[in-house]
Amino acid sequence: MSTPSEKYASFRSDQEHPAVKEFRGLYDFALDEFQLRACAALEDGHQVLVAAPTGSGKTLVGEFAVHLALERGQKCFYTTPIKALSNQKYADLVSRYGADKVGLLTGDNSVNSEAPIVVMTTEVLRNMLYAGSRTLLGLSYVVMDEVHYLADRSRGAVWEEVLIHLPVSVSVVSLSATVSNAEEFGDWLETVRGNTVVVLEERRPVPLFQHVMVGKRLHDLFAGEAPTARVGAPSKSGNPAKANAPVKTDVKDLVNPQLVRIARDDNRIFRDDSRKPRRRRDLPKSRPARSHFTPYRSDVVEELDAGALLPAIFFIFSRKGCEDAVVQCLRSGLRLTKPSERDEIKRVVAERTADLPDEDLGVLGYHDFAEALSRGIAAHHAGMLAAFKEVVEELFARGLIKVVFATETLALGINMPARTVVLEKLSKWNGEAHVDITPGEYTQLTGRAGRRGIDVEGHAVVLWQPGFDPREVAGLASTRTYPLRSSFSPSYNMAVNLVRQVGRTRARDMLELSFAQFQSDQAVVGLARQVQRNTEALEGYKESIECHLGDFLEYAALRRRIGDREASGSKRRKLDRRVEAQESIEKLKTGDIIRIPAGRSAGWALVLDPGMRSEREGPRPTVLTLDRQVRKLSMIDFPTPVEAIGVLRIPRKFNPRNPQQRRELAQVLRTRTDLLGEDGPPSSRGRDVVSHADDPELQEMRAQLRAHPCHGCSDREDHARWAERYFRLDRENRDVQRKIEQRTNTIARQFDRVCQVLDALHYLDGDKTTEAGDRLARIYTELDLVAAECLRQGVFDDLTVPELAACLAALVYESRSKDEPTSPRLPRGDVREALERMGSIWRDLSALERDMRVDFLRSMDLNFCWPAFRWASGASLAEVLYESDLAAGDFVRWVKQLIDLTEQIADAAGDTALRKTARSVVDQIRRGVIAYASMVE
Repeated sequence: MSTPSEKYASFRSDQEHPAVKEFRGLYDFALDEFQLRACAALEDGHQVLVAAPTGSGKTLVGEFAVHLALERGQKCFYTTPIKALSNQKYADLVSRYGADKVGLLTGDNSVNSEAPIVVMTTEVLRNMLYAGSRTLLGLSYVVMDEVHYLADRSRGAVWEEVLIHLPVSVSVVSLSATVSNAEEFGDWLETVRGNTVVVLEERRPVPLFQHVMVGKRLHDLFAGEAPTARVGAPSKSGNPAKANAPVKTDVKDLVNPQLVRIARDDNRIFRDDSRKPRRRRDLPKSRPARSHFTPYRSDVVEELDAGALLPAIFFIFSRKGCEDAVVQCLRSGLRLTKPSERDEIKRVVAERTADLPDEDLGVLGYHDFAEALSRGIAAHHAGMLAAFKEVVEELFARGLIKVVFATETLALGINMPARTVVLEKLSKWNGEAHVDITPGEYTQLTGRAGRRGIDVEGHAVVLWQPGFDPREVAGLASTRTYPLRSSFSPSYNMAVNLVRQVGRTRARDMLELSFAQFQSDQAVVGLARQVQRNTEALEGYKESIECHLGDFLEYAALRRRIGDREASGSKRRKLDRRVEAQESIEKLKTGDIIRIPAGRSAGWALVLDPGMRSEREGPRPTVLTLDRQVRKLSMIDFPTPVEAIGVLRIPRKFNPRNPQQRRELAQVLRTRTDLLGEDGPPSSRGRDVVSHADDPELQEMRAQLRAHPCHGCSDREDHARWAERYFRLDRENRDVQRKIEQRTNTIARQFDRVCQVLDALHYLDGDKTTEAGDRLARIYTELDLVAAECLRQGVFDDLTVPELAACLAALVYESRSKDEPTSPRLPRGDVREALERMGSIWRDLSALERDMRVDFLRSMDLNFCWPAFRWASGASLAEVLYESDLAAGDFVRWVKQLIDLTEQIADAAGDTALRKTARSVVDQIRRGVIAYASMVE
């Protein structure tokens, strides 16, 4: 029950924020405190950044921006990182406000684009800003959902471009996952966009309990309460992150001791087993099963079902692994649905896929897909057809699907909460190597567990694996340090668009507002403080160096130059001696008697084999020493040159492995060398010593040193010690200053180098773009400059429809792995000649980039040229997938990206025959399952 003071505070808040009061009334549940704070700040006219865990309800703040826009007769754009999320949000807003007030723009679809509320992908908004679209007129609010995507290496720059280029009059609502540097991001937003209120929320709406499944048994990860299961109150500063800061006790010490024992025993078994002999006859006929093991996927699902822990998302970092898991569950006879649920699933599947071409259903695996769904089991990954993924998402959200085997892409944005999240492994393939998942990724994945308003608690389950360390998992589960790092860098398309709009100088200034430069400048602040401290210390050193006879720093600098000169001379002489020694060794012959000057074998020796010269190690002679040892020597044993003082004939049948023969030959060697004495012949070392007197410049500096007034100071050596400290600190200070120079204006300098490339190719003319630059401004692809150069040089002009599709595919496709063929199948005829010209253009541009010290253009990938050619030629989906070994979802996604680029080429080509060909390509490849995908996405 509320106290009188709380009631009065609520009354005052309602009076000050009537829009928030009205918005609250639209929901049948109470809004959280962080949601109310964010909404109130937005109503007061502030920009807002909300950083909160997955499932906490931060999107409600974005919906309040929509509410404000409609209430005030203004316009709001709601941006998302992926089309599927845009479609989902569009459907949510249409159900609340009606189809007449909500539009959708995703590149594929344009629905009611002039509505007061428009949902779109972030790239669409970026392109609208560069094009100066009239749709921007009257825009008052922009919601940037999943704004932490700006850390994405390939797409993150788009978010920063939008935040920088949006008019300041537009209020931005930035919604982010929990990051540890939200305050820093908020400071940057305030710098770029004005007054920004940062609202942080670290508390999960549903407590999360952590488990490890060993065999078929579920163990708690922590002995007591899991850190993620705690519910804390906000701190006095209003920052819940501080309230929920982990206690000083190392969280790894809180791990369930039973799990620690299991890990110790399991590792001992594994270690002992690894020491057993590996020869076939030594292997036991039947090896004992390990006491602890990784459970089968179907067993995991059965255990979760028995424990009332479904629905679950089962993360497997492999598309094939997800598909295999579904098959395993089907073969085990799992059925997780009731008859009524199966009927509803079949109805939804039939309805959502009714427009799919019948001839494609078999190759798409429709029947197996539908059978698995009817049992409450599904896969979800990027290789699936988008329509299939949407069916899975809808059925899972309705509770009809009980377990989804998914790759990590499911954790990015799609609203699919579950009661339980399972992680099969804690490592994944990142395209180059198997790497451990980060604490941020662990939190993002397990954040799906626990459905607000449905589940009292959520559960995260990690499966036992060989070598498993529960303490490492505890560290992942409790770490809250995952900062947001900018991935921003200027591209060619960005440069021409900015110069065309505001000129080069203004564009350069705008790019210095990027979050990347802001973070770099923040680091510079610390370095600048270090320079300041060093400068103050140097002034103190100067006072200690002062000499009543003269300028001691000048004297000390002269001493340092003399020391440097002597050291360089010594190095030069040492190098000369090494060269002389190597030349002397190379002159040795079999039977030469030598004296080894240094090393373990120092003394008299007989050369058995001069050895072959090695580029890395020099000659390696083999010798017999007086103590009857055969040694292979190296340059380390010869710091000075060596001379043969005689020759001893070695018997033709001498065997260095025969001890008797070694003893006899060593005795003969001893007899010969006894006559020379212990030291042998006169050493040549005296001839190697070069006196410093041979260096006139060094002698001149020494004379200046003796003539300097400070040379006669009684405190000279004391001053010299302070001077050495001064010079060391001064050198360190200059290094720090160089770091500051390197980090200051880094984005602007990179922009300058990009512009130098564009100047050299005549895409820019001062503060204006050329005709070629205007074409480049219309091309948004990673290989934008290659595409623009191909346009300018007429590479595409005389190609047919299938040939143009094949060539443009080389600019779009990027292999998922390095295992794809390096010499893929290509169409015959003009396509090969065009691809060779494109390759030549790419090589020329890459050489220019190296000269200008930039690196933007990845290599072209020809592995999609043949599938694109065949599809544009009218081949069936079954034929293309069979010939290319592509997954259906991958094929559809790449064809849609090919359509995007082809439309850009048509736009950039102007009123030419190429424009007609490009539009024919789009018409020809947007058919069958591609047309269906464009319609539903």
